[in-house]
Amino acid sequence: MPKAATSRKPEKRDYLTSGKGAKKAASKPNKPDSNTFLDVEEAIKEYEERKASQLKAIKLVDNATLREMLYQMVLGRHFEEKCAEVYRMGKIGGFCHLYIGQEAIAVGSMSMLEDNDMVITSYRDHVQAMVKGMSPEGVLAELYGKEGGCVKGKGGSMHMFSKEHQFFGGHGIVGGQIGVGTGMAYAAKYKRTGQVVLCFFGEAAVNQGIFHESLNMAELWGLPCIYICENNRYGMGTSQKRAMSARSIAKKAESYEMANEFVDGMDVMAVRGATRRAVERARNEGKPTLLEIRAYRYMGHSMSDPGNYRTREEIQKYQERDPIILFKDSLKEAKVLTDKDFEEIEQQAIEATDRALKFSEESPYPDESELLADVYA
Repeated sequence: MPKAATSRKPEKRDYLTSGKGAKKAASKPNKPDSNTFLDVEEAIKEYEERKASQLKAIKLVDNATLREMLYQMVLGRHFEEKCAEVYRMGKIGGFCHLYIGQEAIAVGSMSMLEDNDMVITSYRDHVQAMVKGMSPEGVLAELYGKEGGCVKGKGGSMHMFSKEHQFFGGHGIVGGQIGVGTGMAYAAKYKRTGQVVLCFFGEAAVNQGIFHESLNMAELWGLPCIYICENNRYGMGTSQKRAMSARSIAKKAESYEMANEFVDGMDVMAVRGATRRAVERARNEGKPTLLEIRAYRYMGHSMSDPGNYRTREEIQKYQERDPIILFKDSLKEAKVLTDKDFEEIEQQAIEATDRALKFSEESPYPDESELLADVYA
C-alpha cells in the first residue's frame, strides 16, 4: 500500500471529532443480523464487543502495517469528501459514486494481497484504486477528465485502470466485472502465476445471472478468485429486503459448494482476517470463496442521488458505528498510536488530497489527437 506523506497541524473533521460517533458499534462477526437497523443501545453494546475482538487481532499485526491501514482509510475518507466538494462545484462531470463509510472493506481486504495479485471492481472504485497503489493524483485527475489521469482522462470516475498495479477497473455495468474477474482467475491458474483475484461487487449484482454462472464455474474449475460482495444495504434506492428473498448472500455460495463467510464490514481487522483465510485457500488449494461484507454507505448511490428513500436518523445510526473511529479507538487502547499520531495521520491524508487537487487543476485536458488513441472497438 502507498506510504504516507509529511505532516502538519490537522484541520478538524466532523466524522472523526463528533461525540456521537466516538464510541459506537459494528455488527457481530460471522453472523448476519436479522433486522435491517440497529437501535443505539444495541449499537453501543456491539461496539464494545467488536472492539474487544479487534484488539485481539491487532496484537497479531505489526505497528507499521496497522498505521498504514489507518492512513489508507483516512485518506479514502478525505479524498471522497473532496470529490463531493469539487463535483458540486461542477469540476467533475458524469456519474460519481463515493465510498464514504465502506473504507474498511477495501483496506482490510487488500492489506492481505501481494503486489502481483489482481483486483477488479464496480464503478465505486476510487478508494480501491488508491489502496492498490495508484496515486491520488492519477485518480483525481481521471475524475477531472485530465491528461494526467490514470487512463488519460478517458475513463472518468467509473473506469480506473492500471496494468502496473494489477487493477483492472472500474466497470459501469452492474455485475459485469464478475465474469471478467472469473476469467482473470482462470488465466492465473492456466499460466500458473500464483496470483489470486479479488472481485468486488455490490449486493444488487447478486441478482444478476453472471453472479451464479461465475460462482458455479469458479468452484467447478478450482479458480483462485475471492468474490467480495460489498453489501451496503441498498441497490441504488432499493433496500435489500425489498429486492432479495434470501437475506444471507454468503449462503448463496452453498448452492455451488463454495466456501463462504459473513463479515462485519465496519471492522477493518475482521475484513483482513476473513480475506487472509480466503487468500490462503485460493493460493494453497486453488479454491474460490464468497465473502459477504456488510457495511453502510453514508452518501447516496451517486452524487445525483438525494437519498430520499432513507431517513437522516437511519444514516446517523450507522455513523455511530463508523469504521475509522472504531479502528482509531482500538489502536489507541492497544497503545499503537496516540492522539498526536492520529492528528499526524489525518494531516498526511489532507495534504495528499490537496496535492492531488492541485495536480488535477493544473493538468491539461487531452489533446484532440488523442480522441481515437487506444480505442479498439
